[in-house]
Amino acid sequence: MQLEKTPTAPAAGPVKSAARALDLLDEIAANGPGTQLQLSTRLGIPKSSLHALLRTMTDRGWLQTDPTGSVYQLGIRALVVSSAYLAGDSVLSRTAGIMDEISAATEETVNLGRLTGADVIYTAKRESVHPLRMHSPVGRRLPAYSTALGRAILAEHPVEVREALVPHHIDPITTRTLTDRDEVLQVIDTAATVGYAAESDESCIGVRCFGIALPFSRPAVDGISVAVPMTRLGGGREELIVETLLSIRSRLSLEHSNSMVR
Repeated sequence: MQLEKTPTAPAAGPVKSAARALDLLDEIAANGPGTQLQLSTRLGIPKSSLHALLRTMTDRGWLQTDPTGSVYQLGIRALVVSSAYLAGDSVLSRTAGIMDEISAATEETVNLGRLTGADVIYTAKRESVHPLRMHSPVGRRLPAYSTALGRAILAEHPVEVREALVPHHIDPITTRTLTDRDEVLQVIDTAATVGYAAESDESCIGVRCFGIALPFSRPAVDGISVAVPMTRLGGGREELIVETLLSIRSRLSLEHSNSMVR
């Protein structure tokens, strides 16, 4: 006797309205506020379909409008949720003292970032003591392969992963951004050998950045960088920054290895 097969339930797909709400938040976060027509064009969503979504998200505080009531931007709920995320992130609490230490040693801007896909998102920052500094707000997203912090993280991944995350066509952030894929991959290979990555003018003109990966996971997804205007790199400053970062990296790697043995 042949048994009848029990029908398999189809895999649940994304909820269209929820996906559109998240796309809307991502779009405004990445590319700034917009009118209903502008957001409709940017997202490829019919204006009529977007109207109810904008009204609902504004009523719930996820979005808010400018004084004219026509331009939509992120609302206070976005801040509440992002603050809760930052408060609950174990890496942020674990690296707070480390960032303070690097900041005190270098007196320059210190950034913490996390690899997300092919990008890095800055999750914490210590400002330089100097008035001339790099503008890198928490929450900023940049291509990992064009930043020192991102390259240092990518260097901890297998070669095939690096190659998958560096596109064949690289859009420049500045006029000095490396756009030759082979050159970028070679820079990442070098970072894997020397333990840190660097870039000049590629993410911000006039600024040189140095980055290391943090050994809190294998492969690494978090990293720390120091950004310094190139006008302040004389007198052994570059060597000091690199030595500070490599010392931190070595110490954290030893501590991580010891904790895994216990």
